[in-house]
Parts: sequence; C-alpha cells; structure tokens
Amino acid sequence: MTLWPAVIATCLGCYLLKYAGLAAPQRILDHPEVQRFANLVPVALLAALIAVQTFTHGQALHLDVPRLAGLGAAVLALVLRAPFLVVLAVAAAVAAGLRLIGTGG
Repeated sequence: MTLWPAVIATCLGCYLLKYAGLAAPQRILDHPEVQRFANLVPVALLAALIAVQTFTHGQALHLDVPRLAGLGAAVLALVLRAPFLVVLAVAAAVAAGLRLIGTGG
C-alpha cells in the first residue's frame, strides 16, 4: 500500500492552511480571540508532543523512567527560570545519564 496520496494531501492541506493565514484580513488577525488562539495553539501542540513522546512506545502506553526523569528535570529548570537551551540540555543530560547507568526504559 502506498502512502503517497496521503503525503500529497497532507502537504496540500498544510500549504492551504498557511495560505489562508497569510490571506486573512488584518481586522480578523487583530481580533483578541484570534490572537489568544494563535498564542495558545503552539503550547498545546508542544504539550501533546511531549506527552506522546514521554508516555508511549509505538502504539502502546509505556513508562520510560529516563524520559520521565528528563521531563521532571526540565520542569524544575523551567520553574527556576533557566533559559530554554539550558532546559533542553538539562533534560537531555538527565535522561542520557539514567540510560547510561541502565535505569529503566
């Protein structure tokens, strides 16, 4: 079974969605609800991606201790107001360190 039709349809849909955003009148983009939506959608998508990557393996739920510890370390770094790149480095270092010593996963 080929996936090319799905890939092409997805590409076309993404292009049209991007074009719709560029072609939208300024009065719509200045609306407070639209601005709030545009500010919150990336946060929601990133949170969903983090949840999927942390708690699943393939199509099954899976508790990956190093990933969960890395997520916890990232949250702690965010609470301490660390810069974003530091947050990423801390999360990666904790997860890699636990994998190195063979904890869970």
